[in-house]
Amino acid sequence: MKKLFTLVAIASISALVACGPSAEEKAAMEKAKQDSIAAVEAAKAAEEAAKAQAMADSTAAYTAAEEAKAKATADSIEMAKTSKGKTNAKPAAKPAAKPAETPAEKPAETPKFNKSGKNN
Repeated sequence: MKKLFTLVAIASISALVACGPSAEEKAAMEKAKQDSIAAVEAAKAAEEAAKAQAMADSTAAYTAAEEAKAKATADSIEMAKTSKGKTNAKPAAKPAAKPAETPAEKPAETPKFNKSGKNN
């Protein structure tokens, strides 16, 4: 019985070892793992590049807006200096005429009574 048990144990251990991944399979798994890591790093690098580009675009837009604001201010000051002696004031606008009241808009008059309480 001891020999049979030993024989079964050796057979099960050798079957267990024989069912494991081969050297090629191990290499393929390692290559897939490295490819996955490289893909994640590439995605991270692309995301960082996009953030940097967005920051550069935002800075450029802000700079352009500030330059436009400074140019508008300078133009306004220049126009004020050149038109100092001139009067380009426009006459004040007349107030709009009030439209005539229609009978429907007039409030109803209350009847007038004298001291005796009779209607006039």
